[in-house]
Amino acid sequence: MNPFSEGLLAGYGIAIPVGAIAVLIIQAGIRCGFRTGLMAGAGAATADFLYAVLAAVAGTALVRLLEPVAMPLRVVSAGVLIGLGVWGLRSFQKKEPKDAEDGRGNECRPLRVYGQFLALTLINPMTIIYFVAYIIGRNIGGLDSWGAVGWFVAGAGLSSLSWQSFLAVVGSVAHKSLPPGFQRGAVVLGNLIVLGLGVGILVNLVIKQW
Repeated sequence: MNPFSEGLLAGYGIAIPVGAIAVLIIQAGIRCGFRTGLMAGAGAATADFLYAVLAAVAGTALVRLLEPVAMPLRVVSAGVLIGLGVWGLRSFQKKEPKDAEDGRGNECRPLRVYGQFLALTLINPMTIIYFVAYIIGRNIGGLDSWGAVGWFVAGAGLSSLSWQSFLAVVGSVAHKSLPPGFQRGAVVLGNLIVLGLGVGILVNLVIKQW
């Protein structure tokens, strides 16, 4: 299989499993519409692309470099998710989902959302570990040239962006089609899921320490 196809598979492998980022992208689409949801997805896809570049170029050396800070990063990630879930539930009580469409809410500024999702995805060290494990596990050859590396990361970035864009479409369809009551329920459920995922990360870390 050529490096571009391998990159596509790797990108979908990291993007498709449903997690906090996927839920938050759909929520961005529900609350703010397609443009903001798309920028949220683009932020996550950019982080996947950057980690694919680092994995293809630096490989296991980067994993060893990140290993000492992996635990603190996971704690930070869990804290951010818990904070986002709590903030989302509290702010939801003050604003209807469609009220953000006219741009009054800071949370719906596309560039701001892009930066938030880029940062939120970057603090997850498992992304770089996944790409390195994928490259080693599948024994991908041909990444010994800049051209091959370029094709691999292009495939990874494209597949991640296409999936995140699909999630943005799902959220924007809900934004336009669902009655306000269903939108409110979807937003509350999404925030509860994000909150639960953050708590789950902390619980798993505590269990591992024991």
